[in-house]
Amino acid sequence: MYATDGKKVILAVDDLPSNLIAIQKILEPLFDVRLVKTGEQALALLKRDKIDLVLLDIEMPGYNGFELLALIREDPDLAPLPVVFVTTHASRSLIRRAAEAGATGYVVKPFKPSLLLQKVLEALDMDTPTGDQNNVYTLWSPEKS
Repeated sequence: MYATDGKKVILAVDDLPSNLIAIQKILEPLFDVRLVKTGEQALALLKRDKIDLVLLDIEMPGYNGFELLALIREDPDLAPLPVVFVTTHASRSLIRRAAEAGATGYVVKPFKPSLLLQKVLEALDMDTPTGDQNNVYTLWSPEKS
């Protein structure tokens, strides 16, 4: 199933319904937002539908965010897909691990709506609004260490 209105399709994966609702309310005016609670549901949807971006929590039952990201990166059809972690974890080691695993971005919850939108637009290579970046983290790279 494809978005019929030309909007980019974003898949949000989080086991907490309140987080999914918040993401949906922020992004739905601009994007077609799909919501799932597990990595297994996400993988099935990714294989069935055209998704343009994945917003992914780290801690979930079943596949955790890193396991799901590894499965995405191992699949030739899904590997180019931008994946942004949206998580409560702000440790440097997890931010580095996310970058090394192939994440496109990293946003820490709770987040300002404008910051989530900015990170989504950046990951989709679209025009971005300016905004304070208190809880949007630049991913680690060897040049920065």
